[in-house]
Amino acid sequence: MEKRATTARRRAEIIRQLEQSGAVQVDELESLWGVSAPTIRRDLRWVAAQGLARRVRGGAVAAGERVFSPAADPVFARIGRAAAALVQDGETIFLGPGPLAVEVARALAGRERLAIVTNSLAVARQVVEQGYHTLILTGGQLERQEQGLTGQLALAALENLRADRVFLELSGVSAMAGLTDDSLPQAEISRLLLEMGAQTIALVVPERVGRVAAVLIGPASDIETVVSAREADSASLWDLTEMGVNVVLA
Repeated sequence: MEKRATTARRRAEIIRQLEQSGAVQVDELESLWGVSAPTIRRDLRWVAAQGLARRVRGGAVAAGERVFSPAADPVFARIGRAAAALVQDGETIFLGPGPLAVEVARALAGRERLAIVTNSLAVARQVVEQGYHTLILTGGQLERQEQGLTGQLALAALENLRADRVFLELSGVSAMAGLTDDSLPQAEISRLLLEMGAQTIALVVPERVGRVAAVLIGPASDIETVVSAREADSASLWDLTEMGVNVVLA
């Protein structure tokens, strides 16, 4: 009975960690619980069988979310660090939903006097865990896949926002086709933020540079900077620089 209870507690904690940070690692769970790697792998297989996780090398990520730890996908961490390097101490910034935005928040842990505005529950959790920065979380309706808050409440909360920099994770950036996203509600928020006049930085995974997603947000010239990784298509990056967009590659 005690063994079953211990197993239940471990698995409940794994689910809680997945909900909180989006990823877990086998070696970290071994240290936490003092059990063997095969035991942890059985726990992760069970959580995955419930539809709550997806196995990756060395651990698992939350099912239905593009949320990765640096160990699971170092490209995401590289992009996050490169974007965070653009932020100065004392600034007010907006971070939208998405795994790249979470990595930006993670990389801002050592900065001072930041005010971080977000409509992302995952970003908010990361900022709270750090405990250093002022956090402003919008209201709104939850989009579960990206843990983003959207709708009229979110739009109303952002109408009077004044930020030094706005970071938007986009599903597609193309010099010809413009800025696009897979989510219509999030695209509405992105359009509002582009009208704000703050320095706007697009966060884009390399395979999405030059690609087109479902919903148009605006022309690529509406943003100042694209942060991606060196694996991105060089011709698409060149086209962006030719139209005056600054490109930062991690």
